[in-house]
Amino acid sequence: MRVLVTGATGHVGRHVVTQLAAAGHEVRAMTRNPAGAAFPPGVEVVRGDLLEPESVPVDGVDRMYLFPEPRTATEVVARAKAAGVTRIVTLSSGAVTGGFDTDFQLPVEQAVEASGLEYTHVRPGDFASNTERLWGPMIRADRVVRYARPDAPTLAIHDGDIAAVAVAALTEDGHSGRWYDLTGPELLTLRDQVAAIGAALGEEVAFEEVSAEEAREILERQGGWAAENAGFLLGFEDYSAGGPSFDDVDWSELLVPLPTVSEVLGRPARTYAEWARDNVAAFRA
Repeated sequence: MRVLVTGATGHVGRHVVTQLAAAGHEVRAMTRNPAGAAFPPGVEVVRGDLLEPESVPVDGVDRMYLFPEPRTATEVVARAKAAGVTRIVTLSSGAVTGGFDTDFQLPVEQAVEASGLEYTHVRPGDFASNTERLWGPMIRADRVVRYARPDAPTLAIHDGDIAAVAVAALTEDGHSGRWYDLTGPELLTLRDQVAAIGAALGEEVAFEEVSAEEAREILERQGGWAAENAGFLLGFEDYSAGGPSFDDVDWSELLVPLPTVSEVLGRPARTYAEWARDNVAAFRA
């Protein structure tokens, strides 16, 4: 079986590649920058861009892991089907289940379902790796996180667990036509997460509470993914334009750890503390 992994160098995609390769499957890893990719021996690394559907290397592929790109999803899926792909697993979001996403992951899911191919939608909530993208520069600089709402709750999930569920759906029977809402195994606050990073480092990392406005300014100066998502993450923008607001939800009732990871994989989901230890190098200066 040959599996095409799009978004192969992403936080989840790289785990999908390495887990598939470790299980002995043929893997074609697609990235916009093959020169910067580092994968196990035997992984076929190719250039491709979901915004250029003709560049997506679907020939000879049996199954595909699809990173969300709604602007071209219909064309990419059609090319995959014409090339003989039989199963697609999408990286989606729990925001689809909650009705918050109407214009990003949802259209990708719909394009895959309309194709008639076997499909599974993997819908994680809060990615643990988001904390590195948000707080990594601050922690590396001076071991402090300046952010808002330190007591806000989260069910952050290890990116490797998201990938493991996707790999199971790609390679095993019994997952077709399903969607999997995924969470981490425990409810933590943002302050708890910072403490877990400090424990992994073996150094104190302080949480300096600032207003949402100040936090947005900090992230915008930081640039990159943090700047692009600051408005949404700090409550200044809705998930989808014109869609429902997160502020209208009673999260104390909805934020409950789900057993999906253990049900699919037959083992417990990994904790945020485990994620911090696995990724501690990203927080070292």
